[in-house]
Amino acid sequence: MTSRVFFYVQHLLGIGHLRRVAVLARALAEGGFDVLVVSGGAPLALDLGRARLHQLPPVRARDEGLRELSRLDGSPIDEAFRIGRVQELVSLLHAEAPSIVMTEQFPFGRTRLRFELVPLIEAARALRPRPLIVSSVRDVVRRSVTAQRVAETLEALGNFDLVLIHADPRIVDFGASFAAWDCIASRSAYTGYVAAPERGASASDAGKDEVVVSVGGGAVGAPLLRAALAARRQSVLAGRRWRLLIGSNLAEAEHAGLERQDGVVIEPARADFPTLLANATLSISQAGYNTVVDILRFADRAVLVPFSTERETEQADRARLLAAHGMATVVPAESLTAGSLAAGIARALTGPSLRSFKRCNVGGAAATVELLRARVA
Repeated sequence: MTSRVFFYVQHLLGIGHLRRVAVLARALAEGGFDVLVVSGGAPLALDLGRARLHQLPPVRARDEGLRELSRLDGSPIDEAFRIGRVQELVSLLHAEAPSIVMTEQFPFGRTRLRFELVPLIEAARALRPRPLIVSSVRDVVRRSVTAQRVAETLEALGNFDLVLIHADPRIVDFGASFAAWDCIASRSAYTGYVAAPERGASASDAGKDEVVVSVGGGAVGAPLLRAALAARRQSVLAGRRWRLLIGSNLAEAEHAGLERQDGVVIEPARADFPTLLANATLSISQAGYNTVVDILRFADRAVLVPFSTERETEQADRARLLAAHGMATVVPAESLTAGSLAAGIARALTGPSLRSFKRCNVGGAAATVELLRARVA
């Protein structure tokens, strides 16, 4: 009998969480699992391969602070909405009767969704036979949490059987961001980074000798795009073509406000991003998980300008850990100016090429399939 996977994901601001889950879902489905991805964020076109999708009534973060949830139109969610999502989730769980229940990021994050995730996990534990309950988490979690919040995470993890950490511990140690690592190490496994199957080295010259500036989905990318345009004139690479990839979630007003310059291409994010990185002289980007994985796989040199707020330390920590290995130059968002970015570019060009480092483990999708297959066998 085919093992079913019930895979919950909620993206609130960017789209990286959903993109990574899509890669995992495709791999699991190709590996013989019957996979249902249950998405609670804004609908997004996805390649799920043989996996299925169930779209919950969507919610998003009201703003960059990620403290409050709202409907897609910005209106607040009420108790009736919450109850409806819980009922829909639990009913779906019973209908699926999965062998594995996976939550993306919870309980290390997505705590604003506890109103539905706690009932979901409780319902999963009550199923007979009881499914394997798994937390699927990135390389870095939010560091700026209280001792009480760490204790709450540990308590919630008491209901989980396995933590899959999608990282290469030679590059990023999960314990550097999660204070209670020693308490969960015995129930955790590193898989390597999750990356889409390599599309092969393209013969295209796209991006040749360029500076490629990318902001992922673009929801919080406008400051970096503006700074890059201003830094170009001061940069040692001013004579190169600069290519700015704006992302699908960049506000139209922000897009329209970007200064047009000779020698600068401003366009939507491209499917051949790996080719652009492989051919470029330099990558300038934020430090989201998916972007960094592509940079580690394909780029020559990189400047990272991590998105950072009081609550969101993940990108800053990821960038700092890469910089500690000499694998990237970091320009903190709080000190981002045309001058600081131009100086960062100069430092990156005098540092080592990423290609001089041992290739990182990007086999996280395949390893996830094998780990789960072994556990349900």
